[in-house]
Amino acid sequence: MAIEKVKEYFSQYGIEHRVQEFDVSSATVELAAQALHCEPCRIAKTLSFLVNGDPILIVAAGDAKIDNPKYKAQFGTKAKMLTPEEAKEMIGHAVGGVCPFAVNGGVTVYLDESLKRFETVFPACGSSNSAIELTIKELEQYANYAAWIDVCKGWN
Repeated sequence: MAIEKVKEYFSQYGIEHRVQEFDVSSATVELAAQALHCEPCRIAKTLSFLVNGDPILIVAAGDAKIDNPKYKAQFGTKAKMLTPEEAKEMIGHAVGGVCPFAVNGGVTVYLDESLKRFETVFPACGSSNSAIELTIKELEQYANYAAWIDVCKGWN
């Protein structure tokens, strides 16, 4: 199961105990915010796309939406999200639990500027009922990201 992969990944840093699992779903921003008793904007949602045949992940604030012109300027192509089947196969996590940790090889991770306004955020941990609270510095450290990008709207 993907959550076990994520816990194993975090064990190398000694933080696997910080992964929270819920009795309720945290598969959407709204459900995750309810489970965590926090504002939806602090949920670090991980969106999966295909760029020139390669899978990428964009981690963004819960209240941010992809801005198509910014996305096209960044990646040179229209935003095309992965299907649930493609996400599971290419990323290694099912939709609802997609996160930037313990992903398959060849997946490039980007962090969106919309996250920088928070001290801590809550990304999923590979299942539709899990999360971890991380500082932005920790997110940078554990997400193995390629770059900070600005491809979202609606949050500022």
